[in-house]
Amino acid sequence: MPVRFADVRVLGMLSLIGALLMCVPVCPALAAESPPEWHWASIHGHRMYYAVRGSGSALVFLHGGGDSGEHSFVRQLDVFSEHHHIVAPDQVGQGRTPDVPGPLTYSGMMEDTAALLQMLKLRHVDVIGFSDGGILALMLAVRHPDLVRRLLISGVNVSPDGLTADGLEGLRAAQTPTPNTIDEKLAHLWLTSPTPSELSLELLSKVSQPVLLISGDRDAITLEHTLQIFHALPNAELCVLPGTDHGTFSGRSEWLNPIMDEFLKRPQDVAATER
Repeated sequence: MPVRFADVRVLGMLSLIGALLMCVPVCPALAAESPPEWHWASIHGHRMYYAVRGSGSALVFLHGGGDSGEHSFVRQLDVFSEHHHIVAPDQVGQGRTPDVPGPLTYSGMMEDTAALLQMLKLRHVDVIGFSDGGILALMLAVRHPDLVRRLLISGVNVSPDGLTADGLEGLRAAQTPTPNTIDEKLAHLWLTSPTPSELSLELLSKVSQPVLLISGDRDAITLEHTLQIFHALPNAELCVLPGTDHGTFSGRSEWLNPIMDEFLKRPQDVAATER
């Protein structure tokens, strides 16, 4: 499988690929170290591939759009697999998981993820999500709260309005009348979703789990939108990384990994600091 860059939303979509800001290519030395085991499961009539690695408490990694769990978190998997059992699924049409006919939706990917966790008998797990994966993590917490214990999410939006003006302009230019390829489906998804029924500030008020909300100060999601999400979540902490674009996990791992580790090691009953 050719190497892809994590969640091309940061460019405002396909027409801005030359301006990709947020990710670094996979380092062969990093990728080769302690490679994960790959498995597949039949989920809703199609194959869904997922990587597993390590032992300990379960930690689910949900990748960015157009990417894979192995690549979105190349700078986290080795570190966190030392003390956690990592599960990193590839969503439909992305990574190793083949595409299926029809549109790509957040609801479909979220239900695929929930079904996989249920099949693996994983409940009350910590979920780390990047961009599209962060959106899926929030949707899981709303619709399947028994599956999720805590969330660590970066670069998320609850509507297309959360994207920067340049991002929206690029997405509009990339639309096709009948999306067929995964890139075309992703462009349509990002311009039209999440829909209000999938995710909204009102729905976020139902998320009782602790949330570490991460953003770059130059993210593909506006800081104003991120602050709206932060204030809508009842039990959230906000981490804004300076001088950082959308690629927080790949570009700022030396800052972010210790912050994530402290959040995960914190006792469950320690609430977020009162705002």
